[in-house]
Amino acid sequence: MSELRVQGLRKAFDDHPVLHGVDLAVSPGTLFALLGPSGSGKTTLLRLLCGFERADGGVIEIDGRRVDGPGSFVPSEHRRIGYVPQEGALFPHLSVAENIVFGLPRGERRVHHRVAELLALVGLPLDYAQRAPQQLSGGQQQRVALARALAPTPGLILLDEPFSSLDAALRIETRKAVARALAQTGTTAVLVTHDQAEALSLGQQVAVLWNGSLVQSASAQEIYRRPATRELAAFVGDAVLLRGVADGKFARCALGRLPLANSIEAGAVDVMLRPEQIRVAAEASPVSHEAIVVDVGFNGRDAFVTLRLKHAQDCTVVACVHGFCAPRIDEQVHLSVEGGAVAYRVVDSTNARR
Repeated sequence: MSELRVQGLRKAFDDHPVLHGVDLAVSPGTLFALLGPSGSGKTTLLRLLCGFERADGGVIEIDGRRVDGPGSFVPSEHRRIGYVPQEGALFPHLSVAENIVFGLPRGERRVHHRVAELLALVGLPLDYAQRAPQQLSGGQQQRVALARALAPTPGLILLDEPFSSLDAALRIETRKAVARALAQTGTTAVLVTHDQAEALSLGQQVAVLWNGSLVQSASAQEIYRRPATRELAAFVGDAVLLRGVADGKFARCALGRLPLANSIEAGAVDVMLRPEQIRVAAEASPVSHEAIVVDVGFNGRDAFVTLRLKHAQDCTVVACVHGFCAPRIDEQVHLSVEGGAVAYRVVDSTNARR
């Protein structure tokens, strides 16, 4: 188990800044998910952690040992890091066992040191040891890649979008196997992904990289329930944003006077709700609002319902309901809100330009 600390990390390519003073800390034994859209700088940060690139500024420390910083740079092969790339990158001319022990000393490679243990750890039968990588499914190849990364008992594992090439069902199964293996070994891991569900379901801590800057680092629940910016709210899951006015611990918007989960100064705000917070009912209640169903996106176990509020004709919201009780288009329903909202201050564009 290793502790990872990054302070003020900067990197540019051809005078184009990619990372702007990134700070992060990963506790020993934590599965840390680094989330961000394409072009946010995730891959660059991972390459700096691996030692494939050298930082322009800042410090990287692994277990208190500086591996990149002013006057110091430790090559990747001396950092005790395991790396799992997107496609697994197994050697096709080697067996599964030979792939797993590839990074070990020659004597341990010869006796297939820990192969049985590592196959069991990633949930694969021992008889897979003699198979060629081409005889495995994509998910099985990713598990072998993880076993290979764990074989030298590294202090830190870096996973670069390791499930992105797998189909939906295989992705979920492989995620669980990888998370289970990392938990059993207690290895510190950094998972880089652009998949929100993946980051939120796997990460014990989640950090969001946005345009080269770290905009929020917190638990998965905190990132989802109280995202730091309106842009992040829309990126991490589905968001309903309504113009409103904040006053103390509440904000008033088209869906009524709602309690706030964050602190914000009084004034004009955008009120953010998750679609599952908007309850859709056939009967009215003292706090409900009438609405008309204008569209239904059926997904099986759930459905996203677009609704137009009757008292605010230009205002539509999206609610997430159970698939078995999804309403019909043009049906009149009643909306209420469960839980707290998050508010973001509305900047006066006129003043902002002055």
